Amino acid sequence: MKRSILAVWLLCCLSLMAGSKKDEAMVVQFNLQGAETDGPKMSVPQEVLGMRVYFRLSPEISTRDIESFRPFPAADGYSYGVLFKLNRTGAQRLAALTNANQGKLLMSRVNGRPLDVVEIDSTVNDGYIVIWQGLTTREIGMADKMMPRIGQSVQEWKKQKK
Repeated sequence: MKRSILAVWLLCCLSLMAGSKKDEAMVVQFNLQGAETDGPKMSVPQEVLGMRVYFRLSPEISTRDIESFRPFPAADGYSYGVLFKLNRTGAQRLAALTNANQGKLLMSRVNGRPLDVVEIDSTVNDGYIVIWQGLTTREIGMADKMMPRIGQSVQEWKKQKK
């Protein structure tokens, strides 16, 4: 019995050590405003400017839709914002989303942490989406390992990544 417990413990330790060698991934999500009537499996409340607003759990735009990015210093003076260029599928989804949901809110999350909320006021057809504030230098570094910067070729990015 003691040997089997020791073996399980050793396997757990080894798997944790092996998992820690991978680069951390940055998970980006844009969640559309939902409704309280959607239920707890579909939307969750979030405080926005002192009001309780519900946002859908499933993201409308996510990391898989992003092609490249460009960070910039945020207006708050200590965090960063980022401009994302979406791939073709993401750009089409963003155009449809912003066309059909004007007046609703769109919340950005990075690694599960809510960062920014914007109101959809017009259709976005250019395939770019912005998080205006809240990213850390660590998260920018994670993004650098995952995707090229806007204007950088994939070959240059892969060379720089090594």
